[in-house]
Amino acid sequence: MTTSYKDLLQQREALEQAIEGARQREISQAVHKVREIMAEFGLTAQDVFPSGRGGKASGSKSVNKVAPKYRDTATGQTWTGRGKAPKWIDGQDRAKFLIA
Repeated sequence: MTTSYKDLLQQREALEQAIEGARQREISQAVHKVREIMAEFGLTAQDVFPSGRGGKASGSKSVNKVAPKYRDTATGQTWTGRGKAPKWIDGQDRAKFLIA
């Protein structure tokens, strides 16, 4: 017996609804469990998410600034020592550019 295209679409719609319902139930259970654990141990959002987001929905990744480690005395440009070295320090003794 061959199932028609229309019947398959109806089955898919029913399955998608069942999937979404199960997902919502499991999310609700997970949130409830997390809240219970936080209450049991006296945890705050800051304890769980120490990056400072504290419950804020943010799609961007937080960026921590790094203090510069080297300075070009001629131009005042700085470099943290991370990533590709700038042209003004590349191939030279970096000790003379260290920021005290």
